[in-house]
Amino acid sequence: MACSRPGSSATPGLPARCGIGLRAAHFGELLELRPEVPFFEVMAENHVQPGDPGARVLEALRARAPLTLHSVGMSLGSSDPLDLVHLGRLRELAARLEPALVSDHLAWVSLDGRQLHDLLPLPLVEEAVAHVAERIGRVQDFLGRRIAVENVSSYARFAESELAEWEFVAAVAARADCWILLDVNNVYVSAANLGFAAEAYVDALPRERVVQLHVAGHDRDGARLLDTHGAPVADPVWALFERALQRFGPLSAVLERDRAIPELAVLLDEARKADARIERVSRAG
Repeated sequence: MACSRPGSSATPGLPARCGIGLRAAHFGELLELRPEVPFFEVMAENHVQPGDPGARVLEALRARAPLTLHSVGMSLGSSDPLDLVHLGRLRELAARLEPALVSDHLAWVSLDGRQLHDLLPLPLVEEAVAHVAERIGRVQDFLGRRIAVENVSSYARFAESELAEWEFVAAVAARADCWILLDVNNVYVSAANLGFAAEAYVDALPRERVVQLHVAGHDRDGARLLDTHGAPVADPVWALFERALQRFGPLSAVLERDRAIPELAVLLDEARKADARIERVSRAG
């Protein structure tokens, strides 16, 4: 099918503020208290099935603020065929919600038709660049829009890898003509686990491709850091977040929390910490 995704100079229409990941634990408060939230990131796979119990909440929030769709199920790096049934449901959801951005991960989550329920990293080789970029291109054509791809956390390095991770991410984005959703916590976790400089990663990515940031918390398991999304954002991650803003300019950001989900007021207070950093960079010009 012909793809109607925008030209390379277009960026998602979101405010340079920090939104939050929408979680069912906060549905009641969001509907009743109506706190000011600049936008919500919707986990797509939670809402693609017929009879979605959260559909009413999505429609109510959509009337108040922009939405984005964040997917974990496209399996962009897999050797399995693309799941066109799943992509069709995502396309229908996007048509209904009109999200400002659709995204997924530079990872694979399926093998031989089995869902592995984890975001597994790719070997950083030219063959993988070509493979995943071709699949992203087909997804974009199917959805009729450009998507953003997010870097994932790593805990070990493939022996075959021949590129730095930032070189791999940049090469995929250029070849697929897609955007980059930069998760600064994932960069920090991978850097600590694999022994590279997180700052070098941020500094090397192309400015014109990065359109949104993710920020989250992590935990320590012995010598390793784990990307759990279950803790407040650590100070070194906030510092990397500011470095990313200084390089890419004021961008929209999402505060993610998937475990040990706090009260909504606590989450919004942390999101405002991100807003303060975005505003500081914006004022500095």
